[in-house]
Amino acid sequence: MGGMKLRVSPPVFQGRLHDARTATSIGRWLGPAFAVCFVTGLVSHFMQHPPGWADAVPSRPVWGYRLTQGLHVASGIAAIPLLLAKLWTVYPRLFEWPPLRSARHALERLSVAVLVAGSLFELATGLLNTAQWYPWPFSFVPVHYAVGWLVVGALVLHIAVKAPEIRAHWTRRSPGTLALPTQDGSDRRSLLAAVGAAAGAVTLTTVGQSFTPLKDFLLFAPRHPDKGPQSLPVNRTAAAAGVGRIAGEQYRLVVAGPRPYTLTLDDLRALPQHEVELPIACVEGWSRSARWTGVRVVDLLERADAPPDARVRVVSLQLRGGYRVSELGRAHARDPLTLLALRLNGEELDPDHGYPARLIAPDRPGVLQTKWVGRLEVLG
Repeated sequence: MGGMKLRVSPPVFQGRLHDARTATSIGRWLGPAFAVCFVTGLVSHFMQHPPGWADAVPSRPVWGYRLTQGLHVASGIAAIPLLLAKLWTVYPRLFEWPPLRSARHALERLSVAVLVAGSLFELATGLLNTAQWYPWPFSFVPVHYAVGWLVVGALVLHIAVKAPEIRAHWTRRSPGTLALPTQDGSDRRSLLAAVGAAAGAVTLTTVGQSFTPLKDFLLFAPRHPDKGPQSLPVNRTAAAAGVGRIAGEQYRLVVAGPRPYTLTLDDLRALPQHEVELPIACVEGWSRSARWTGVRVVDLLERADAPPDARVRVVSLQLRGGYRVSELGRAHARDPLTLLALRLNGEELDPDHGYPARLIAPDRPGVLQTKWVGRLEVLG
């Protein structure tokens, strides 16, 4: 036994379609899905966490955030079956021997490892976020954002390393490539049709949460745009926010500015009322338009002698939560569609929708449409 040598042979994969042509074909769809998801994710992060120059955040078009966040979630969900199919086509390469053949090969495998791990992490955590389920100890938003950049960097590196092979297999009849057996071509078309159908099916059965004409096809989305108090979904209830039912006769709105003042609920109701139709668009992907009635924030600011370029800090009466305070940049603060809303679809606000008063503004993430508003602070 002393003269025997142990030889490890890599497994042999007999199945067809684990090849570069199939992987490239799926990549044609997966690449754009990732690109849309990443770009719209940047928009979402920018809108939720604007930099110091917050006035650069626009208030129009009113449906801007609804569109970009709907695309973000839809493209992420569509990418799930595409990524799984892509991994199926290339997984035999995990068993290549020797595992590292050169410095270039080591760089390629490192980029693939980071790309695969990061992509699975992003899609899995993003999907769980749509259901507001967070079975992890870290904060979702900053980690999801950071890993997104990591995935894009790994993807760029991977494409750079694999560019010659991708170029060779990009078209059906690329010059210089070997002719494929007839059966392989037929099987490849069947596989691609199945993958495309899977991506289309998961999109069709979830996108109705933001693209409401397709809401009747909703099967897997965690929110239906018509279900909730006053036919509008709610992410955070009054009980969860520690607010409960606020007595209208005890409510006071404090407007802190050059000329501060305080209003009761009856005072707010006595002011000129304006009705607007604006969507609530949440980061989880659902959105719904509604009719809101209330007092224009710009009118409240002018009464406080706020400067024309002033920003506004909006403070909620809720006791806990990461978004109990939000900030309006100049564009939103001065937009005539931005309201301190008192009514929803012709009815007094439900407590879960922010009774007695809530913020509603165009082109703004739902988490920043502050509910149970108790204070407006004019910022220089």
